[in-house]
Amino acid sequence: MNVGCQLKYARGKRTNRFDQSAIDAFRGVVYRHYEEYGRTFPWRKTFNPYSILVSEVMLQQTQVDRVTEKYRQFIKAFPDFPTLARAPLKAVLKAWQGLGYNRRALALKKIARIVTREYGNRVPRSFDELVKLPGIGKTTASEILAFAFNQPAVFVETNIRSVFIHVFFPDRDDVSDDEILPLVEKTLDRANPRAWYYALMDYGSDLKKQHANPGRRSAHYNRQSPFNGSNRQIRGQILRFLTERDSPSAREVSQYLNLPLDKVLRNLTTLEEEGFIRRRGNRLTIA
Repeated sequence: MNVGCQLKYARGKRTNRFDQSAIDAFRGVVYRHYEEYGRTFPWRKTFNPYSILVSEVMLQQTQVDRVTEKYRQFIKAFPDFPTLARAPLKAVLKAWQGLGYNRRALALKKIARIVTREYGNRVPRSFDELVKLPGIGKTTASEILAFAFNQPAVFVETNIRSVFIHVFFPDRDDVSDDEILPLVEKTLDRANPRAWYYALMDYGSDLKKQHANPGRRSAHYNRQSPFNGSNRQIRGQILRFLTERDSPSAREVSQYLNLPLDKVLRNLTTLEEEGFIRRRGNRLTIA
C-alpha cells in the first residue's frame, strides 16, 4: 500500500493536504507493524519518569542493543535521583563504562543534584524546564514528555525520520527536519503519543533493515567520525583507568595507555575543564 499516495501528500513546497481517513490509514500501517513486530525494552515497561529520563540520556547517540543491559545495571545501582545525587562520580562513571560519551553520565549526575534540590525529586513536566537541565536538548526533552507523561510533544529522531522520508519523500534527497516536523505533528496520535512514538520507532528500525537506510537522504545525515585513535577514545581510556586506580600521575597514565605524554596531558586538561577530574599536585582523581 502506497501510504504516501493515500495521504495525498503534496510534495515539494506545496501545502500538505490529507484528511482524517488518510491519517488513520497511515497510523493503521504503523500500528499493525507494531502489534506484530514491536520490540520490548525495560524502559518501555515503566512509567517512572526517573527511569525514562535515564534511558533517554543513555540512548543519545548509542544503539539500543548496547543500552539494554547497561540500563538495567544502572537503575539497579542508582534507582532514584537521591541515590544518584549522593553517589561518587567515580561510581557513576564505572557503571557507565561501555556506553561511551561519558559527558552523558556527568550530565545525569548533575541532573540528579538539580532535581533533588529544586524539584522535590520529580522530573519537570514542562518542556522549558526540561531543556534547562544539563545534557537535555529539545529532542530528549520532548521524548521525556511523551514517554514519561504521555504528552503529545512533537519531535524527530533517527528512526522516525526514516519513516517519514520513506513514506512521504521517496524520491527526494536532502530532506530537512523542518519539512518532516509538520507531518509528525499532523499524524500524531494525541490520544496515546507514547505508544504511537514507540510504534513509529520500531517501524523505522525495520525500514532500515529492509531498504537502504532512508535516513541517509536526510539533510542532517552525517557519518560519525572514526572513534579509534580519537581524543574521545583517549579520554574514555583515561577515565576508565582512573576508576580502577587510586591517584595515578599523568606519567603513569601515559605509560599504561602507551601514549605520548603530551597527548595525555592535552586530554587531561579537557577532562579537568569538563569537571571529570581533579589534580592534586601531580596526582589525578575523579572529581
